[in-house]
Amino acid sequence: MDIKILDSWLREHLETNAKPKDIAKAMSLTSASIERVEPYGSDFVYSAEITTNRVDMASVCGVAREAATVLPHFGFSAKVLPLKLTAVKNENKENVPLTIKVDEKLVNRICGVVLEVKKGESPQFIKERLEAAGIRSLNNLIDVTNYVMLEIGHPSHAFDYDRLKHHTLIIRESKKGETIVTLDKKQHTLPGGDIVADNGEGEIVDLLGVMGTDNSVVTDKTTRILFFFDNNDPWRIRKTSMGLAIRTEAAALNEKGVDPELALEALQRGVALYKEIADAKIISDVVDIYPHKPAVHIIKVTSATMQRIIGVEVPLKTSVSILESLGFATNASGDTLMVTVPTWRERDVEIEEDVVEEVARIYGYHNIPTALPPFTQALPYHQNQNPFYWETRMKEALKDWGLTEVYTYSMVSETMFEGPLENAITLKNPLDMDHVYLRKTLTPSLLQVIAENKSYDSVQIFEIANTYHKRKNDLPEEIRKLGIVLKGKSETFYHAKGLVEAVTEEMGIRHVTFRDTEVGGIGASVYRDNTHIGDIEVMDEQLVTIEINFDELLAHANMKKTFTPLPKYPPVTEDISLVVENNVKTGDIMDAVKKTNPLIKDVELLDIYGNTRTFHIVYLDRTKNLTTEEVGKVREEIIDNLSKKFAAKVK
Repeated sequence: MDIKILDSWLREHLETNAKPKDIAKAMSLTSASIERVEPYGSDFVYSAEITTNRVDMASVCGVAREAATVLPHFGFSAKVLPLKLTAVKNENKENVPLTIKVDEKLVNRICGVVLEVKKGESPQFIKERLEAAGIRSLNNLIDVTNYVMLEIGHPSHAFDYDRLKHHTLIIRESKKGETIVTLDKKQHTLPGGDIVADNGEGEIVDLLGVMGTDNSVVTDKTTRILFFFDNNDPWRIRKTSMGLAIRTEAAALNEKGVDPELALEALQRGVALYKEIADAKIISDVVDIYPHKPAVHIIKVTSATMQRIIGVEVPLKTSVSILESLGFATNASGDTLMVTVPTWRERDVEIEEDVVEEVARIYGYHNIPTALPPFTQALPYHQNQNPFYWETRMKEALKDWGLTEVYTYSMVSETMFEGPLENAITLKNPLDMDHVYLRKTLTPSLLQVIAENKSYDSVQIFEIANTYHKRKNDLPEEIRKLGIVLKGKSETFYHAKGLVEAVTEEMGIRHVTFRDTEVGGIGASVYRDNTHIGDIEVMDEQLVTIEINFDELLAHANMKKTFTPLPKYPPVTEDISLVVENNVKTGDIMDAVKKTNPLIKDVELLDIYGNTRTFHIVYLDRTKNLTTEEVGKVREEIIDNLSKKFAAKVK
C-alpha cells in the first residue's frame, strides 16, 4: 500500500538534521521504499510504498520510528518525539448511557467514548495534511478520524450518538441477505459472516473495519458523537471488503492486522484534537473491551546464526542497538540473544530468520560485500544434461523437418479428456466448462487444432508440453510429452514411423523398436528396449497421430558420437524379393536378416507389391574383398533362416 505524508508533519514526530532527500534515500535502502519526494507548496510530500507485512509503518508515527533507527546509520542525528497524551476522563456530572456488547471470536479490542462537540470546518493544517495524503476534508468531526488514522495508524469512526437507538452497539456476524446503505449512499446485500454492529433492534449501523452506514453517520445536526475504535478479525474484514468491492483506507489497514495496543493511544490523541478544534467535552467513561491481548513472543537467536545468514559478522552490540531502536526488547547472554517482539511487529517477526533480517536491513544490504559463495565441489556441467537444451534442439529439428509448433491449453473439457473421469484432476476454479480437467494426453488438443483449421488440406503440427497424472494424497505427476499430428493425402503410418526414428536418432537414442499397437486400431507402440515410450495411431487415411513420452527420451538422450573409419574394401549389394504372408511384420524380417551373419552391414525395404517384399542388402568385410562364393553362402543362410521363421520363399 502507498501512503503520502508531509515533511512538516513527519518532523513533529522526528527530530533530525537530515533533509527530505536524505530521509528518502536512507529509508529506501533499508526500509520502506520512498518512491518520490516532491515540493508541496512550501513543504515536501513523501510518497512511500509500504509492504503488506509492515502495517506498523503505514502512519506518520510508524515512519518516524523507523527513520529514527535508520538515519544514524547514514551519519544523521535522529530521535523520535513521542506524543504527549493524557488520560481521557469523564467531564460530565452524569455518565451518559452507552452499551457495547461483543462477540469475542470476532473482536480483538473495542474502545469508545462519548463526546459533546461542535461541528464546523477543520483548521487549515488538518485540511492541508489530509489533502496531501489524498483524503478530502469534510468537516472537523470526520476529519479527526482520518487524521488520527494517518498519524497513529489505527482507523476510527465517529457515530452520531443520538442516532443510535438505545445508545447501544451489538457487534455480531451479519446474516445472509441483510442489507445496508453505506455512507456513500450505496446499498449492499451482505453474504453473511461479516462483522457488523447493530443498534439492539437488529438494524445494522456499521460495517465494522470497512465503512460506516448512512443511518448513523454524523450530520449537520450532530451535537454528540461516539468516538469509536474497533480492532477485529482481519481475515473477515478482507473478505467483506473484497466481496462487496468496498475499498477504503480503513479497510486496507484493518485487513493487514493493526496492532490493538494502538487503539487507546489513538483514542487519546483524537480526543485531544476534538478538544482543540471542536470544543469537545467528555461526557462518558471510556469503554475498553480487550478480550484478546497479544501474547508475549520471545525469539532466541545466536551470533553464529546471524553470521551464517547475513554472510558477514555483525557485532552483537550492534545487533542489540539496532533491535532496541526498532522497539524490540533484548536480553544478551554470551553470544545468544533473547528477543522480545513488540506488539506492532508480532505478525511479521515470528522466527529467528525474521530477527536476523531486521538486523541485516538496518545494518545495510549495501554494506554487505558482493561475493560468490565458495564452491568446495562442483560436478562438471555439459549441456547434454540440460533438459531445456534438448527440448529446444528437438523443436528446432521438427521445424526444420517442416512441422509447425503449436501451443494448446493444459485444461480440457469432459469430452476431450481421455480415460475415466475419476482419474482426472479437476480445477477448483475453471475458466469455463471447456477448461475443467488437466489433460493426460496431448493428442485431443492437437486434433482440436486440426478441426479448427479445416481449410488446410495438409497440416503437420507438434507440441512439447506437460501432461498431468493423478496421485493419491499428493500433487499430480507431471510428464512431458511430444505430440505430433500429420494430416494430408501423403501422410501415412510409414511417414510417422520415420519421424519417430528421426526424433530418437537426433537425441542419440538407440534400440528403439515398433510393436503391435496397444491402443487399438491401426498403428504401433514404440519401445526403447522393453520400455513403452509412446504410440503411433492411424486415425484415417489422411490423419496420423504420434505421442511420445519426452521425459523418457530425455532420460536416455546422448550426444556421444562413435565415428567409424571408411572401409578400405568396397561393399557388395544385392536385392532379394521374398514372398511372405501379409501378417508377417517387415521389421521382424529385417531384424532376422541382420542377425543372420556379421557380414550383413545394412538391410532396407525397397518395395512391397501384394505379398512380395523386396529388400536391399549390403554385405561388407572390413578386412578383405568379398568373393561371390562368400556372398552366396550368406545369402543361403538368409533364405534358410527366413524360410524356417516366416515360411518365406524367394521369388
